[in-house]
Amino acid sequence: MEGQVSVGTAQVEGRCVVAQKETQNLTDEIVEMIANIGIQYSDLTIAEEVGAGDIEERLKELEKKILLCDADKLPIQERVLPQVSEYLKDVNEVWELGEVLRLLCLSNEDEKHNELLNLAEITLQTAMERLEDEFVQLLTRCCKPLEPDSMSLHSVEEDSTDNFSNSSFDEESVEAMSHGDTARESANVVIDLINHGLISDITAIANLMCLCNYEKECCQAYVIVRKDAVEECLSVLQIDRFSIEEVLKMGWNVLHRTIDKWKQAMQVFVRVCLARERHLCDLVFEELPGSIREPCFVDISNGSILQLLSIGMAIALVPPKPEKLFQILNTYEVLSDLLVDMEHFLPEDYGSGILTECHEVLLRLKESVSGTVEEFKYNIQSSMSDTAFPGGGVHHLTKYVMNYIKALSAYGETLGLVLEGQQGTDQSSVMEDGDRETSSNQSPLAWHLESVTKILEANLTQKSQLYNDVSLQSIFMMNNVCYMVDKVKQSDLRSFFGDEWIRAHIVMFQKHARDYERASWTCVLSFLKEEGIRRTSSRNPSSTVLKDRFRGFNHAFEEVYKAQTAWSVPNAGLRDDLRISVSTKLIQAYRIFESRYAGYLDGERHREKYIKYSPDELEENLLDLFAGSPRSLPSQRR
Repeated sequence: MEGQVSVGTAQVEGRCVVAQKETQNLTDEIVEMIANIGIQYSDLTIAEEVGAGDIEERLKELEKKILLCDADKLPIQERVLPQVSEYLKDVNEVWELGEVLRLLCLSNEDEKHNELLNLAEITLQTAMERLEDEFVQLLTRCCKPLEPDSMSLHSVEEDSTDNFSNSSFDEESVEAMSHGDTARESANVVIDLINHGLISDITAIANLMCLCNYEKECCQAYVIVRKDAVEECLSVLQIDRFSIEEVLKMGWNVLHRTIDKWKQAMQVFVRVCLARERHLCDLVFEELPGSIREPCFVDISNGSILQLLSIGMAIALVPPKPEKLFQILNTYEVLSDLLVDMEHFLPEDYGSGILTECHEVLLRLKESVSGTVEEFKYNIQSSMSDTAFPGGGVHHLTKYVMNYIKALSAYGETLGLVLEGQQGTDQSSVMEDGDRETSSNQSPLAWHLESVTKILEANLTQKSQLYNDVSLQSIFMMNNVCYMVDKVKQSDLRSFFGDEWIRAHIVMFQKHARDYERASWTCVLSFLKEEGIRRTSSRNPSSTVLKDRFRGFNHAFEEVYKAQTAWSVPNAGLRDDLRISVSTKLIQAYRIFESRYAGYLDGERHREKYIKYSPDELEENLLDLFAGSPRSLPSQRR
């Protein structure tokens, strides 16, 4: 703005010498004080200024102009720019004359000087009241309104996910619960909401008010206007005031939507609204000391930030539930990222209270994350069943746990910070001494994830005991361990568990597969053994024994077939490998046995009752195993 009032110090020692010569009542001390005021005059000489008559005449001219302007209700900024500049110059000159009169009053008790000083102060107060009004009006108009549509603040109710539990936790729900770089979605929002055309006027008024010792009124007006603007931001962002008690009483679906809304609003508030207010405050009070500028900004932002942080604190105090962990982590990430912005915006000397509260909320969120992880482990450990899982397939608990920790791996960096130093503090009793010794070499998250799988394995072992069939116990463990391995190999979990863990668990489920084969097929294969076939007194085998052997084999195979077609091996590769392994052992043994002894039953009555299956038929029947639906073999006729 042209003619902007300057608050710099002017050197007027030369003029003060003239003033000293023409005004005998001024002492050397008063002259020095005048020099230090830094006043500048464009129309009057210093001699005229210290003369009572000239001061009175000039003051009355200025009073008339200011009163005339005050009577005109047209806002200053809507008038011709030179008039605005002239008005501010007039007010500045009133202050300067008042300072001279104040010094003159100190040097003598001239009543005239006191009268003129009183006139100057009254005139200045009138001008300040008008300037304060204009200051408020300009501050109200200087910023563009926040438009949430331009920042993708759509209704979170439309895409909020439902409650999650063990039974509903699948691949889709994992993706819904985990983040999509939530904390960084609004990180690059840069929106200039300041009307820069008004800033020069606002700055000039602020400078003049503070120069004239009206900094208190200036700051109060600024804080009132901009605090209202900040609170309007919260209203636009649809942030309601909640007490901690109200948040704790919310149902999960309501709380979930509240957290989503809070995360978005917090980012926009800090990176748009707060950034705008920081920039505006710096512009308006650019030429003024930080002791004026910084308290204004803190007073403007303090209430709204604390309101938002109180919601964050309430979120942190929600009782730990595994389905809430992802929202807690998202909340932590958002606030942790925004802390950097707030530390940049808030001066250390004045904003320490807000920053302390922010750190406290982050600490509580960390505690909530840690507590929820332990609650998750406890839930796995205490998950009991009264009945065996049908078909020996992959248990719901296994899917839930592995999908859950797969989602957690997306928060690796955050969880590493939150869980740091907590290895070995969980309640699990399944961690062996060797495991505890190696935990020091693992990242915090890797240690916790591995401890989760150990708890899961122990629980699955207990669940396997619910099967009466030992073979099915092995199938159940094989399926579930294989599922765990696949989840680790095919996701980011691999970087936390490592190849050694994968190899060890491949060996583990392969052992369960061998245990299954041994338990299921040893009895069937026993009918194909050579021992006891031939009588000691004859070179030919006993037809009775052969009939018993074939009949026993048929019955044993059919029982296995009937049972194991109902069993489930969901992993196609593992299912094929298991069928091939069984087929290789069984069909080869049967082919040899049949080719060697079937001929001895030629001519026997009802021969087909004993030799019911050809090797090819048996091999085809084996393909029905582990399909998950029980079948019975039809009578085979050769």
